[in-house]
Amino acid sequence: MNRGYLTVKLFLPPLPLFPFFSLFPLSLLPLSPQSPLSGYTLPVFAVAAAKAALINLKSHLADNLDSIIEKLSSVSLDLIDERVEIPIEQVAVLDSNSALAITLSNPGDNLDLTRNTPIWALVRLSPRKKEIKEKEKILILEAGEGLGKTATGEAAIYSFARRLFEKNLLPLIPEDKTLTVKIILPQGRELAKRTSNEAFGILEGLALLGTSGISKPLSAAEHLEEFRGILREKVKNHRNLVFCIGANGYSVAERLSIPESAIVPTGNWLGALLVEAGLYKAESVLLLGYQGKLIKLAGGIFNTSSHIADAKLEIIAASVVEVGGDIEAVRAVLGVKTADEAHKKLIELGLADAVFGNLAKKISRKAESYVKKYADVEMKVKVILFDRKGEVICEE
Repeated sequence: MNRGYLTVKLFLPPLPLFPFFSLFPLSLLPLSPQSPLSGYTLPVFAVAAAKAALINLKSHLADNLDSIIEKLSSVSLDLIDERVEIPIEQVAVLDSNSALAITLSNPGDNLDLTRNTPIWALVRLSPRKKEIKEKEKILILEAGEGLGKTATGEAAIYSFARRLFEKNLLPLIPEDKTLTVKIILPQGRELAKRTSNEAFGILEGLALLGTSGISKPLSAAEHLEEFRGILREKVKNHRNLVFCIGANGYSVAERLSIPESAIVPTGNWLGALLVEAGLYKAESVLLLGYQGKLIKLAGGIFNTSSHIADAKLEIIAASVVEVGGDIEAVRAVLGVKTADEAHKKLIELGLADAVFGNLAKKISRKAESYVKKYADVEMKVKVILFDRKGEVICEE
């Protein structure tokens, strides 16, 4: 059987001196017979269900339901920068003030555990007090079963998702009404067990997060090029950038009131993007992420993919020695399976603050040296490490 192969091209930047690309080997990939299909992120389907339910409820109140039924096989959504049509599975009026609609998640050809997940939106109209003007009191978003909550009990619906709800629903709410939207993910609690949501303080379900409504399947090289493009745009307005490790890291950044305009996604390409930031004259970069990912940099590993290198426990054990821990503490670290378990063990031994403080300093120092080596510029690198609950372990 003949097999085609995709030739991987290195993306050479407009600025010279990028030898660090050789540190990130890319394999030949089987060539797909068709181009991968894009899909949409989870917030899009939640908003689509809410919009369909509201349209149906308003039509019912106007005694004009028959004229709208055919249109509700799908709804048109404004994704801020484009309009899309999203299919609706079911929609029904429950009583004179509420309605329910259901969509199914379709992330395209991405490997996404939410594929075909049902998203329910229960909407309810209630009288609005005349003095209410704030949009967050006119449109109230709630977490139903399967949609996660933050540690403070708020619905895990983040800034981009809220913007989508407001853009698509506020114009449809009658002037004398307030709209409450409850998002329900019947499979959300079980699916969340297969994610790292709890590491970022998202409890009891999935979150509506992300920075785009489009879910694009990208190769490793395409991901890197996309992240580099985002960095180049953001550094024009923010000389002090925040590298957010992983999509869930956005929830931590939001909790710390970090502006989205300063945040750069990185995937595993921390070394490449640190050098890129230096070349584009960033003054500083804050590395924000789960300790089990970021501590690899303390060991000189600047592509954090576990397929390339994974020495988390060994790096933590070396730090135990550096801060004066005994051989039993070293054995305790090497005897567990995860960085999270190692952190808990060190808390029991009273060594966690010293060990992870030392690691944060090493990450900062090695990252700054890395940028100096490959970009020949001085750039300050700061570090915030979090544990599995999204709580700050240390910062440097």
